[in-house]
Amino acid sequence: MIIKCNLSRILGERRMKISDLSRDSGIHRNILTRIYNETANRVDLDVVIAICVTLSIQVGELYEVVEEE
Repeated sequence: MIIKCNLSRILGERRMKISDLSRDSGIHRNILTRIYNETANRVDLDVVIAICVTLSIQVGELYEVVEEE
C-alpha cells in the first residue's frame, strides 16, 4: 500500500497552477512542487491544512491509500 497525492489532478481540474496555489495559500512553491510531483518524503500538517483550506477540500480528497502498481 502507498499514499497517493491527488494535488496534480485537483489543480488540473480547476485549471490552477502551482504558482496560483502558492500565492493563495502562502506555501512556498518548492514545497508545493515536491507534493505535486509526489517526491516529498514528509509533509507538515500545517501545509496539508493550508492546501485543504485554500482548495476547500478534505484531507481524504488530497491523499488516499492505494495498492502499489
